[in-house]
Amino acid sequence: MAEPFGSAIAKPCSQLIRNQSLVNSITSILQNLNLQKPELSPLKDVCPDLTPELVIQVIKNLNNHPHHAIHFFNWASDSHHYSHPPSCYAAITHLLLSHSLFSTAYALLRRHNNLSDSLFCTFINALGHRGDIRGAIHWFHKANTFLNGRCLFSCNALLAVLVRANRVNIAKAIYDQFLGQGFVQPDVYTHTTVIRGLCKVGLVQSARKVFDEMRCQPNMVTYNTLIHGFCRKGDMVGARSVFERLVESESCDPDVVTFTTLIDGYSKKGELREALRCLEQMAERGCSPNVVTYNALIEGLCLSGEVDEAKKMMARMRLNGVRDNVATNTSMLKGFCIVGKSDDAFKHLRGMVSRGMKPDVKAYSVVVNEYCKIGRPGEAVSLLREMVARSVKPSVASFNVVFRVFVDGGKVEEGVFLLKQMPQMGCSPNFLSYSILICGLCKVKGRMQQVEELVSDMVRNGHNLDTTMYNCLLEGYCEEGDEEMALKTVYDMMDKNFVINQDTRRQYLRRFQLSGKA
Repeated sequence: MAEPFGSAIAKPCSQLIRNQSLVNSITSILQNLNLQKPELSPLKDVCPDLTPELVIQVIKNLNNHPHHAIHFFNWASDSHHYSHPPSCYAAITHLLLSHSLFSTAYALLRRHNNLSDSLFCTFINALGHRGDIRGAIHWFHKANTFLNGRCLFSCNALLAVLVRANRVNIAKAIYDQFLGQGFVQPDVYTHTTVIRGLCKVGLVQSARKVFDEMRCQPNMVTYNTLIHGFCRKGDMVGARSVFERLVESESCDPDVVTFTTLIDGYSKKGELREALRCLEQMAERGCSPNVVTYNALIEGLCLSGEVDEAKKMMARMRLNGVRDNVATNTSMLKGFCIVGKSDDAFKHLRGMVSRGMKPDVKAYSVVVNEYCKIGRPGEAVSLLREMVARSVKPSVASFNVVFRVFVDGGKVEEGVFLLKQMPQMGCSPNFLSYSILICGLCKVKGRMQQVEELVSDMVRNGHNLDTTMYNCLLEGYCEEGDEEMALKTVYDMMDKNFVINQDTRRQYLRRFQLSGKA
């Protein structure tokens, strides 16, 4: 008689419940363990049949009790009819390293004679994430010695750690040493990591040399990494040569990342004809452009002032079923501003909001800057307030642009008022914010007391006066005829080895030469 369908489902479910109950019971026993006199005999009754899955789950449950986990791990390994597979060693190593118990983990693995390349790799990665580069190198050399140079995974892990930390010169030295030993053939990941590092610091020709001397077939990541390196450097001839080699290879075909990287490189150089040719090649090869591809083209067109072509490209993008995003529209905003179509930029931003899109700080900043450029700081401030209302944190750079326009337009008071509101708007003034307004106020007669209040506020917020600001203060005090404060400012500047500029010096001497203190 056939088993009922519901019964077939119930069996695995009930097994899962039993396993979870067992894990919870073991965890409870271990958490109450006295580490001075560990009594593990109760475990014999609870788990007669150990499985790797059960051991791993218990280790995970003991995440905050690493030493209890060690006792359990050792007890399990001493049990009859069971031995830990690599997955269990990986689980206990991960737990111990998460608590920085590196020596403990090493001792445990040595005791069980299970120090493998992949586990040394775990040590190196853990130290890399902590930013301990010296420790990562130490454990690589330990792996290299212990495994007699057969430590490809450890080498790859260390190279990745060094490249992330911008220690590319060390990575290249270790790579060369590893090649020279000849114990293990480096794999595609080894070569690609070094290529990525060299490209990252602009040594693209050195990266090309590593590429040309690879001892295995490059993969798509290798090709795309090197092409990106050339494009980032602005060397589109070099990028195209790697692309041609990719096209000729039998192991790989250009993908959307390849074409998008080239299109972005050409667009940034203003070589839009070549960028569009790449788009055509994509279609010929049946490779569909994505939003990043279109964004690269639209940005290039906008920055070149080809806004109408950019609009056509956006329409083409939508027709092909690719939805534009905030980055696409931010490029359009920039394009409108570049060609002097300020009103179109303002309307476009409003259109973004009405379509349910959420402009980010970059999109808003483009329009804030444009309002300031055409001398409409009031609208710029309104936009800053709108950003706050929409939970978008304005950048301090946007505030500084507004401050500059207020000062140039003789509206310093409005700038000072906005400065005091900045903390409530989620942004703190920086040195430049204070500098613009303080130097602006110094040029307005009768405002030196207000200047002193701003200077005190600036110093409280951790910013020190520089030469320019001291010269502004000195000019202000000279204009006010405040000889005492002018002289104090001169002495402060001398103490800090700051130089009084010629115009300010002449003004000071002309103003106070009769006092005899100049």
